[in-house]
Amino acid sequence: MTQTTLLDPTAELQPVERQLTPRLASLSGATVGLLDISKPRGKEFLDEVESLLEEQGATVRRYCKPTFTRVAPAALLQQIGAECDAVLEALAD
Repeated sequence: MTQTTLLDPTAELQPVERQLTPRLASLSGATVGLLDISKPRGKEFLDEVESLLEEQGATVRRYCKPTFTRVAPAALLQQIGAECDAVLEALAD
C-alpha cells in the first residue's frame, strides 16, 4: 500500500493522523458542494468548476463563508456535510 502525506496549511501544532475519505465512484448523481471562502475572484473560479461538474452529471450546491479571515462556522460545515457527497473549497486572489 502506498502512503500519502498531506500537509495541513493551518497553524496546527500537533498534526492529527486522519483516515482519507473514499473517493466517489462517479460524479454522476452526486451532490457536490462548492465553498467560496469570500476571497476575490473565488466566485468566478467556482462558476467554471460548477459548469464542469454539471457536465459530469453532478448536482452542485453553493456555499459561502462570511469572511476569509476566520474558519467556516460549525453550522455551515454541518450543513455542507449533511447535504453533500463531496465538497471543493475555492482559494483565490
